[in-house]
Amino acid sequence: MRYFLDTEFNGFCGELISIALVPEDTAWAPFYAAIAIDEPTEWVKANALPVLGVEPQSREAVRDRFAAYLMNDPAPLLVADWPEDIALAARLLITGPGHMKPVRSIRFELVDPDIIGPGVPSAVPHNALHDAMALRATVLAWEARITR
Repeated sequence: MRYFLDTEFNGFCGELISIALVPEDTAWAPFYAAIAIDEPTEWVKANALPVLGVEPQSREAVRDRFAAYLMNDPAPLLVADWPEDIALAARLLITGPGHMKPVRSIRFELVDPDIIGPGVPSAVPHNALHDAMALRATVLAWEARITR
């Protein structure tokens, strides 16, 4: 199944703050979690942290939940609109040098909403869950247009 991925992170190439996977099939529950960070940037303090909507957890707790969520799907495809979202999702699975959470298989796809637009605006900008829902709506609308 396809999952639309979004993350929030602490500045350019910074540590992961929150991650969301929104399934293409709306009958499936999305995944959303936040990670506690020690030194958020001023921008993150003003824009991302106030709209988290969930209590931040440890990185290990989020990693374990994320891996467990993906294990229910034999061939998940994570669709993102920014390269760092893919990097942070993949990095989240790392448990230590040479070790990662077990996963069957994960594929990633990068789309450019500026090319496939017009984009659907996020109901809550800088909230990974709402941004992932907006990405799903944008991609599905584009696919509906090109198949007509």
